[in-house]
Amino acid sequence: MIQLLFLVLVAEAAVAAVLLFKTPLRKLAVMGIDRLKRGRRAPVAVKTVAGVVLALLASTLYSMAEISGRAGGDPESGGGGGGASLSPTDQVLFSRHLLEASLMGYSLFLALVIDRLHQYIRELRGLKKNVEAVTKHNKMLEEAKHGRSEETKKYQEEIGALNEDMKKLKLQVQEKTEEVHVAEDKALAIRKQSESLLLEYDRLLEDNQHLREQLQSIDHRLSSPK
Repeated sequence: MIQLLFLVLVAEAAVAAVLLFKTPLRKLAVMGIDRLKRGRRAPVAVKTVAGVVLALLASTLYSMAEISGRAGGDPESGGGGGGASLSPTDQVLFSRHLLEASLMGYSLFLALVIDRLHQYIRELRGLKKNVEAVTKHNKMLEEAKHGRSEETKKYQEEIGALNEDMKKLKLQVQEKTEEVHVAEDKALAIRKQSESLLLEYDRLLEDNQHLREQLQSIDHRLSSPK
C-alpha cells in the first residue's frame, strides 16, 4: 500500500508542477481536469475515493493510538509510557502506520492544491477574456464617437463606465494572480516535503531491515537447543 501511496503522491506532485508553469502540458492538464469534473459520475467517484482515503487515514491513526496505548499500559514496562517501551515489532508497525498516515495526508492536501490551482487558472482565463472584450468595445466606442457629435456624450459616458469595469477586472486579475503565486509556493513546499519524506522512507526501510534481523537473531537463539 505504501508503494501505491507513493505513486499517487508523485503523480499529484507532477500534476501540481505542470499547473504551476505555463507550458503546453498545462493546457492539456487543465483540459483533462475539466473533462474529469464535467462527467456525471466523476464528482461521486472523487468523493467516494476521498471518503475511502479518509477512512483509511482514521483507521491508521487509530492503530497508532492502540500501539501507543498498549505500550503505555504494559505492566512490564514499569508504568512508563512513550515510545521507549515499544517492542521492536511495535516500533516497526508504528513507523509503518506513521508513514502511511503522512502519505495519505499529503495526498489529500495535494489533491486540494490541484483543485484550487485549476479553479484559479479557469478564473484567470475568464477574467482575461473579459478584459479583452472590454478593451475591444472601448476601441470601437472611441472610433464611433467621432462619427456623430450628438452621441459623443453618450459614448463618453459608456467609455467611462467601461474603463471603470476594466479597472475592476484588472484588480481582480491581480488578486487572482497573487492567489496563484501563494498556491504555487505551497505546492513547491509540498514537493520539498515529499522529497524529505522519500528520504525518511528509505531510512525506515533500513531500520525495518535491521529490526527484522534482530528479531530473526532472537528467534534463532530462542529456538536453538540449550
